[in-house]
Amino acid sequence: MGLSPDIIEILARARADLRMGVPVVLHDRDGAALVMAAETLDAQRLADLQALGGAPVLAITARRAATLKARAYDDDLARVALPPDARLAWVLAVADPADDLRVPMKGPLISVRGGDAHLHRLAILLAKTARLLPAALVLDLAEGAGFAAAQGLTLIDAAAALPRLAETSPLNPVVSARLPLSVSEAGRLHVFRPEDGGEEHYAIEIGQPDRAAPVLARLHSACFTGDLMGSLKCDCGPQLRGALAQMGAEGAGVLLYLNQEGRGIGLANKMRAYSLQDQGFDTVEANHRLGFEDDERDFRIGAEILRRMGFSSVRLMTNNPAKLAMMAQNGIEVAERVPLKLGENPHNHAYLATKAAKSGHLL
Repeated sequence: MGLSPDIIEILARARADLRMGVPVVLHDRDGAALVMAAETLDAQRLADLQALGGAPVLAITARRAATLKARAYDDDLARVALPPDARLAWVLAVADPADDLRVPMKGPLISVRGGDAHLHRLAILLAKTARLLPAALVLDLAEGAGFAAAQGLTLIDAAAALPRLAETSPLNPVVSARLPLSVSEAGRLHVFRPEDGGEEHYAIEIGQPDRAAPVLARLHSACFTGDLMGSLKCDCGPQLRGALAQMGAEGAGVLLYLNQEGRGIGLANKMRAYSLQDQGFDTVEANHRLGFEDDERDFRIGAEILRRMGFSSVRLMTNNPAKLAMMAQNGIEVAERVPLKLGENPHNHAYLATKAAKSGHLL
């Protein structure tokens, strides 16, 4: 039927469901599973899940499992067996590291081994893309389609979903308009919208850059705390303003403002990481305790926007080698790396040192 949603639209619906605490059902020819995001779980839905019987597990990433000393038999994730008497507080304590130091002993945690974990892996990925903690309750189902229909739940074809979640959603230009800025009155803002219903991304074009020459460019990830609030915990705000100022001084450039807050984990999770930093963990350790990798951003988005705007070569303003590599891998030549060392202060000195030592930033 032509009006029925395709897999991209179903995934967008599923992310919204998980954010509201509504379960979804994953299925393929090998099996089916009921999935709930741990972060938005409530006591009633946990009780309803337990009433279904079976052996539900809490799927967590190997990063989180390492913190909890749980066995990650599936390499990149662990399937932690749910105790028969598990309550909401137990699920949240395993998923969220907020009380790890106050209540360090969560176990003994028993990890399931054997069998296929591909639906559990997809459940974690869905939670991540919904900007939730990467932890999900998963219950194997004998049959998925009928259960989803009876309960009014979103049904997701796992085989169709996985490649879509691994790729960058195509971006479409929405509008562009003249935007005089303090650094240059010859400013223009372009808005790009992903087809998967995700957050929009922006390009600020200064002057009229020559498409046949390397353009002075910056891939800047959104930072509410640094860009807008003047946070001293990072160097994002000074880098944003410094990059625009240099483009204004040269008379041409393009700054891509990508909505990938907190290195791709979202503002709420970034604040969780900040709370862990207050407990003594560095920025990388905090991400790992939450269950994330060092950096969850997708720099392919920046490459696609540059191509859509007609650029094929850049003088890239960055201290991050990963951006250089990703541009080259996605067809954008990096003619020059332009260092952008701004904004160090007593509050972010350790943060910048960690980025250099653990993430390879050239600082």
